[in-house]
Amino acid sequence: MIRRLFVSAAFGAVVSLSSTPARAQEAWSGLSPDMQIRLALQAAPPELRDGATVQGYDSTGAFVTLRQGATDLICMAPNPTSQQLEVSCHQAGLEAFFARGRDLRAAGTPDNQVVQTRWKEFTAGKLAIPSGTVNSIVTGTGFDPGTGTIRDRYERWTIYTPGATPESTGLSTQPSAGGPWLMFPGTPGAHIMITPPRGGTR
Repeated sequence: MIRRLFVSAAFGAVVSLSSTPARAQEAWSGLSPDMQIRLALQAAPPELRDGATVQGYDSTGAFVTLRQGATDLICMAPNPTSQQLEVSCHQAGLEAFFARGRDLRAAGTPDNQVVQTRWKEFTAGKLAIPSGTVNSIVTGTGFDPGTGTIRDRYERWTIYTPGATPESTGLSTQPSAGGPWLMFPGTPGAHIMITPPRGGTR
């Protein structure tokens, strides 16, 4: 079951991300806290950026809070070990879910087992995945070093809806370029994907 879901997830990523030229990870490693904050906030709605908490990396590569905010929005700077430039923002209710994933991966847990573990913990009432919470994700091919503006920006959204099905939502499980669709239906990891056509900006 999990293996099949990962095939579906991989297909969804291809549909939503398209192909991005590989960039050396050094392009966004060792960034100053200020630049990491500038990049991360580009995944947040403009009116929510001032109050957002921002997470990123210190000079040793450790994951840290770069700026403590005053609202329930948490934004993440690019991972310096990734070849793709990606930033994101999520509602604070999802932080325990994401933090658990980081801890499991840091311990060397394979991705498919990370999925299984978190779903089992949710089912057991040990881990929250609040329904209706949103994670917005922005990818790009690089950024302007002067302004921090992400180049070739593409934004997509995930809305977490544990247990949701096509019947309960009225959504298709087939990827849609522009409209919402449902991934992992009927599971703790069910979520609505919104993957707009490329070329739009915010």
